[in-house]
Amino acid sequence: MAYQQVLVALADPTRRQIFESLRNAPLSVGQIAVDAPVSRPAVSQHLKVLETARLVRANPVGNRRLYAIDEQGLSELREYLDSFWNDALNAYKAEVVRRVKNNKEE
Repeated sequence: MAYQQVLVALADPTRRQIFESLRNAPLSVGQIAVDAPVSRPAVSQHLKVLETARLVRANPVGNRRLYAIDEQGLSELREYLDSFWNDALNAYKAEVVRRVKNNKEE
């Protein structure tokens, strides 16, 4: 259940901010640290947690690493969250069927 690692990783507001900063383009640690509320070494530690949770991936470019969102890593979390949506839709469908049936019996 890798989605648990994802939920734990995103529970931290600093990690969420770092993750969201990568939404538009890959960035280096230094670029991320400019807007982060923590030091550059702390950004690196947060990125390591996000990488372990498969939310980001590092791509070496020259002598630095550019971090980007790992969209494949989001798929398991999406499946987990979608299961709640499917449960809600099925419950809604069951309620509609029940009400239609009750209206026909009246």
